[in-house]
Amino acid sequence: MLQCIFLLSDSGEVMLEKQLTGHRVDRSICAWFWDQILTQGDSLKLVPVIASPTHYLFQVVREGITFLACTQVEMPPLMAIEFLCRVADVLSDYLDGLNEDLIKDNFVIVYELLDEMIDNGFPLTTEPNILREMIAPPNLVSKVLSVVTGNTSNMSNTLPGATSSCVPWRKTDLKHTSNEVYVDLVEEMDATISRDGTLVKCEIYGEVQVNSHLSGLPDLTLSFANPSILNDVRFHPCVRLRPWEANQILSFVPPDGQFKLMSYRVKKLKNTPIYVKPQLTSDLGTCRISVLVGIRNDPGKAIDSITVQFRLPPCVVSSDLSSNHGAVNVLADKTCSWTIGRIPKDKAPSMSGTLVLETGVERLHVFPTFQVSFRIMGVALSGLKIDKLELLNLPSRPYKGFRALTRAGEFQVRS
Repeated sequence: MLQCIFLLSDSGEVMLEKQLTGHRVDRSICAWFWDQILTQGDSLKLVPVIASPTHYLFQVVREGITFLACTQVEMPPLMAIEFLCRVADVLSDYLDGLNEDLIKDNFVIVYELLDEMIDNGFPLTTEPNILREMIAPPNLVSKVLSVVTGNTSNMSNTLPGATSSCVPWRKTDLKHTSNEVYVDLVEEMDATISRDGTLVKCEIYGEVQVNSHLSGLPDLTLSFANPSILNDVRFHPCVRLRPWEANQILSFVPPDGQFKLMSYRVKKLKNTPIYVKPQLTSDLGTCRISVLVGIRNDPGKAIDSITVQFRLPPCVVSSDLSSNHGAVNVLADKTCSWTIGRIPKDKAPSMSGTLVLETGVERLHVFPTFQVSFRIMGVALSGLKIDKLELLNLPSRPYKGFRALTRAGEFQVRS
């Protein structure tokens, strides 16, 4: 049972505090938490569950904002973490973004959302579609009316019918002039490549995202051509588990609008679409750097938005870097960003230059790790393919659309 939620900025300032039960939580728990962050460094930021002397703390970081929940009793940790992730998603959806200023400007709506999403420390209503019926999203008209009337609440006076329905994630009596549903496969590739070019790890984290605008109470069935490659699957509450366990078929009544139907992992992939080959040689107080980028395994679609980033070692005083394609920028924090875009057909992009080391440092002893990003439209690199999508209980024939997108996640190349 969660007792309190804190929203903290990068500096550790408490932007918002919400008591979830009648038991008061000492605000000094935030000061203790931030002291641990400062004393133990970045390693603690990756730990989602922390045991303090008096509480268990659960944390999720989104866009520089820490969502911190406290409890004094033992509870399933994944429930607390999943709830904090859902809070972050809902706030981002309501406020069209997530930052400190948006939360401060709309703190009334944030409080109202938390009131509906959790009751006495237990998750209650977390579906965005139902929350929108209960609490209107902020807009210019509502802000003007609140100033004129003095009423800052966006709460509806009537309870949504879906809250008492057997399908609580869907509005009742939905009607659309045109029935359409779109299914997107969105995948992120996480890869680690060692100094000698060996592929240490390569896996895909993917999501099946659905945008549904269907009338009535439709019943959908989605099947894949190769579901056996999927691992660690997670489903939206609308998915019926028995058809999946028996035949790996997704059977569900969808919410209205956009939602994440399922997430999955595909492990132990054997190649990456592009390669990054860095070479660093240092001697006599200077370091020569050369980075080559090219296509390793052609996915059949254009690879664009390619960017290579790395942080210059602390002993580097100055740098002189250039490339034969794209733009190279070195920021004040010594982060070097090489924006390539799309690889041309007539040449392989390369970046080279010289790094000047501090006085007394003859050779480079700390070598940078290169972070690579890219995007491929129209391809799911995991190999997952949608077989068919069947729709029942619809008054007219719907329009169906399918897309795929793969982008880089934690794609690291060591030098």
